[in-house]
Formats: sequence, C-alpha cells, structure tokens
Amino acid sequence: MGNSGKYSLYLNVIKHGRVEHLFGTYECKADAKGRIMMPIAIKKQLGAFSSEGYVLKRAVFNPCLELYPMREWIGMMEKVNGLNRFNKKNNDFIRRFTAGVKTVEMDVSGRLLIPKDLVTHAKISKEVVVSSTVNILEIWDKTLYETAIDGATLDFGALAEEVMGDKNDDSIS
Repeated sequence: MGNSGKYSLYLNVIKHGRVEHLFGTYECKADAKGRIMMPIAIKKQLGAFSSEGYVLKRAVFNPCLELYPMREWIGMMEKVNGLNRFNKKNNDFIRRFTAGVKTVEMDVSGRLLIPKDLVTHAKISKEVVVSSTVNILEIWDKTLYETAIDGATLDFGALAEEVMGDKNDDSIS
C-alpha cells in the first residue's frame, strides 16, 4: 500500500437507528491544531447522527484512534456496563477501555478536532488515514497505517481461515 494514492470511501447502511456497516478508507490531512477535514461521503452518511456527536478513543490493539457515532458508543457502553464490577479484571478493563475517551463534534465545515492528548497517543502528523472497521472509523497517522497493513508478518490467508473458515454458515464465502 506504500504508493496507494487516494483511497475510495464507501460508507454505511443505516438500519434501526444504528450504523450497520462502514467500509472504505480515505486519506486526509491534519492541520497544526489537530483538525482533520472529514471526507464528504462520511459527512453525508453520518449526517443523521452528527447532531448527537461522536466519541473518540484510543484503539485497544493498534496505535490509532476509534471514532464512534454516539449511538454506537451507547450500545458499546451497555455491554461494558453489564460487566460485574466486583471482578478486578473487569474494573481494570473498564478503566483502560475508557481512558482518554472524549466527546467530539464535526464543525460546520466538516472538520473534526482531535484533542491534543489523542493526537500525541496516535502519533498523528499531517497525513492521516480514516479507515472503517464495520460500524466505527479508525483514524491513523498515514505512515503507521501503511506499516500496519504492509508490514504485517502474519499470513492473512491463514488468519482468514482461522477466523472465518470454521463457520458453518452458507452465507459466508
């Protein structure tokens, strides 16, 4: 993906008031204040949710940020709230999962201001990649994103077989 140029962005199907699917990847730029101009397709597709705002947080497994439409975040918090807080591991998970969580909004120009601590955490510089992961968006520094995609030593075919190959569902092909 090193010399990939602009990515195509295709966004979501909205069903039952929740974001059902997001797909695609797009490059954009961050300014000196940490603002990124969201692609028009994102603004259009998420328009119904923009008045509710978004939640931005550190990703669990990668050096990037995750942007949740507020409805998706509320659904996630319902699951987290179901954890038994008298279990130390659960408390530790909740504390780490919600560390650095910020509510954010897109301004009228479609810019998203990323708080400075999250810019630092994700090592976001001028070149940014916004990439979907089903119902949320990941925000990456472009170099880190390309390293994660290109530099993975893992055999994606073996991973796909392990994750999806054991399904007995005829709808998966």
